[in-house]
Amino acid sequence: MRTILLAVVFAFAASAAFAADDLMANFYGNTVVGTGGVAETHTYFNSDHTFDMKIPIFGMDFKGMWKIEGENLCRTFDTPPPGVTNPLCSPVAARNIGDTWTVTVNGQSRTATFVKGIQ
Repeated sequence: MRTILLAVVFAFAASAAFAADDLMANFYGNTVVGTGGVAETHTYFNSDHTFDMKIPIFGMDFKGMWKIEGENLCRTFDTPPPGVTNPLCSPVAARNIGDTWTVTVNGQSRTATFVKGIQ
């Protein structure tokens, strides 16, 4: 019984520590809205390292995998949008709902806004 209790305590502590170290934790279940380029984009990141990016005005949907590489978030699209490099990497930082920041992607400056929920 003691062994089982210790295993449960260890598993809980390990998962809590992992969540605290997950730079992307706030992104799950929320949306990053990108503006300032050809079209507005809506990107959703999942804890299983997949993402979905929509371009509502064109009715386009792109999917792929994401990973943190050093100080960058790198997205590898299943099929990239026209003119987008694959993988697409940009600086990453922990964010909170309501944050707005500027990022340069493929030489183009865009504004990103972090909004609550899937939009």
